[in-house]
Amino acid sequence: MTELLELLLNLSDKELTLLMSEGESDRVEFKESITRDVLEAIREAICAFSNDLPDHRKPGVIFVGIRDDGAVSNLSISDQLLRQLADMKTDGNIVPPPSMIVEKRSLCGAAFAAVIVQPSYSPPVRYKGRVHVRVGPRRGIATEQDERILNEKRQYLDIPFDVHPVPSAKVSDLNLPQFTNEYIEHAFAREILESNDRTIVEQLAVTKMISSSASPTPTVLGLLVLGKNPQDFLPGAYVQFLRLHGDQLTDEIADSQDIRGPVADLLRRLDEKLDAHNRTIVDLTSGPVERKTHLYPVHAIRQITRNAVMHRTYESTNAPVRVHWFDDRIEILSPGGPFGMVGADNFGDSGITDYRNPNLAEAMRTLGYVQRFGVGIPTARRLLAEAGHPELEFDVLDDHVLVTIRVASNQWEA
Repeated sequence: MTELLELLLNLSDKELTLLMSEGESDRVEFKESITRDVLEAIREAICAFSNDLPDHRKPGVIFVGIRDDGAVSNLSISDQLLRQLADMKTDGNIVPPPSMIVEKRSLCGAAFAAVIVQPSYSPPVRYKGRVHVRVGPRRGIATEQDERILNEKRQYLDIPFDVHPVPSAKVSDLNLPQFTNEYIEHAFAREILESNDRTIVEQLAVTKMISSSASPTPTVLGLLVLGKNPQDFLPGAYVQFLRLHGDQLTDEIADSQDIRGPVADLLRRLDEKLDAHNRTIVDLTSGPVERKTHLYPVHAIRQITRNAVMHRTYESTNAPVRVHWFDDRIEILSPGGPFGMVGADNFGDSGITDYRNPNLAEAMRTLGYVQRFGVGIPTARRLLAEAGHPELEFDVLDDHVLVTIRVASNQWEA
C-alpha cells in the first residue's frame, strides 16, 4: 500500500519541470529558503492544496529551494530539512491529516525538495483553525462561499465512512449546546469566530457534523462527537472493559463495564476506569527517597486505547473496542484490521501512518485527546521500555488488531 500511495502522489521529472515552467499558480508554490515565516507559509500551502478549491483533483506542489523566477536557489536539501517538512503531516496542526510526500529531487543537476500534496477526500481542511484556499498564485482564508463549495464538493467524493450521513438521525439527536459552548471554540481560530456570522447549521456543516447546510443530516462523526446517544445509531461505538482475577477469560471477573456516550465522555470515563485499576507501587529500598510508580505507565495505556478508538472500523460491525485487564497483561482489541498504507508487516513502525477515520482523528485533536498524529505507538513503546516492560505484542488480522501490554517482571513478582 505504501507503493500505491507514492504512485498516486508522485510526479515524474517531466511533470515537475512543466509545473515549474508555468510559475506559481493554484497548483504550485516556490520557496527559495527556509525561515520560521516560510515554514508557516508552507503549512498554509499544504492546507490550501489539500482543499483544492479550484477542483483540479491533481496534486499541488511546494518547491523548496526554488526562487520565484523558477531558478534553483542552491538551498542545502539536508535530511533534517526533509524530516522537518515531512513532520508537517503529523504534527497535529493540519486537520484532517493531509496526504502528502516529501522528496529530494534533482533537475539539471540542481537539488530541491518537493512537497507533493494530494487533494483531500474530506474538505474543508484547516490549519490552526483556519481554512486556507488557493486562488491563482495567492493563498487566502476561505470565505463563507468557499466553505460551502468545499462542503458540497465533499458530498461527491469517495468520502471516508466517518463523514457518511446517517439517514435515520436528526439534528435534534446532537448536543448543540456542547457544540457551541465547547467544540467550536477549539476548532477555529479566535479571529475567525469573532468575524463569524454563520448560522449554527453552517458551523455544523463546515465541521462535518452534518452532511451539508442544505441537507442537515448528522454524519457518523457528528453522532460520535455530539450524539446524545451515539450507540442508538452506531451500536458498536462503545468500549467493553473487563478486569479479571487471573490470566484467562474464564477466570473470576473483578470489574465489568460497557463504557458508552460521545467520544469525549467515553475516553474520559475509560481513563478513569484504567486509572482506578492501575495500582501504585511504592519502592522503599532502591534509593534514599521512596519512589512511587504505577503498575503500567499511565500514558502508554492511554495512547494504545485512544488509538483503538480512533482507528477502529465503525462500518458494518456492532463489535466494541475491548479492553481486557488480566493479572499479567492488558489486551486491547480494536475491530477492523490495518488500513491504507499500514499493513501487518509494518504495523506500529515509526513514521508509517494512515487514517481510516481522518475526521474523527481531527475531532480528537480538537477535543485535546491527541497532540500530534502517528506517535501513539512509538510513545507507548518508549514509556514501557523505560519502565522495564516487555515489548508490545501485535496480532494484526484482516478483521481486528489486538495489542498486548505485559506487566514488568519485577512488578508481577511484587
